[in-house]
Amino acid sequence: MPPVDPGFFDQPPLRLAVALLGKLVCRRVEDVWLACRIIETEAYYIDEKGSHSSLGRTPSREAMFMPAGTIYMYYSRGKPSLNVSARGEGNAVLIKSGVAETRQPEALALMRAGLGRDKPEETLCSGQTLLCQALHLAVEDWRGRQFDPEVFYIGDDGYRPEQVVQTARLGIAPQRDAHLPYRFVDAAFARRATQNPMKRTAVAGRDYRIMPLETALKLKEEHGHGH
Repeated sequence: MPPVDPGFFDQPPLRLAVALLGKLVCRRVEDVWLACRIIETEAYYIDEKGSHSSLGRTPSREAMFMPAGTIYMYYSRGKPSLNVSARGEGNAVLIKSGVAETRQPEALALMRAGLGRDKPEETLCSGQTLLCQALHLAVEDWRGRQFDPEVFYIGDDGYRPEQVVQTARLGIAPQRDAHLPYRFVDAAFARRATQNPMKRTAVAGRDYRIMPLETALKLKEEHGHGH
């Protein structure tokens, strides 16, 4: 599985969040390659309140201020989450959830071992902390580092989403720009995301938008500042 070009990450957060959909998080554990396809992402800008970097520069957040493509990991309720820095200091994209792309029994066994429980294959990576645990990614091991094609990288097998769902990010407090539509989901996998953006109670045009990939790649940020 070829890694993405190093320059791939040098994009504004919104565009990078969309471009990451369909890519593969590849991780070697005990000489076995594990992989999950990214189906959900969230974009974060330094000048909007939902971003960790808006709270100031600290050693734990330093990765967000490093060159695009730097790994930023942090703990969410005590469990690891995976981000990658984007163009512009303090900007990043959260890899929110994925679907396992590994079919070998030994690989699936390793992913379940990372979770510490026997979870169905289709939901092994359905959440930002589940994804990291299934791929055996530890905050201290990877925060502030670059991807390494020998053990951990973002790969591209040519898959591209046909349609992308744009909606508000999850878990953002109302006073921290919760309204910003910076969460993106591959429409084909909406039911496997952290939360289905097109659930029965959701209303198109109010709660989410669905659009072709090429349209999503041209979206502009909505918090009022250019990048």
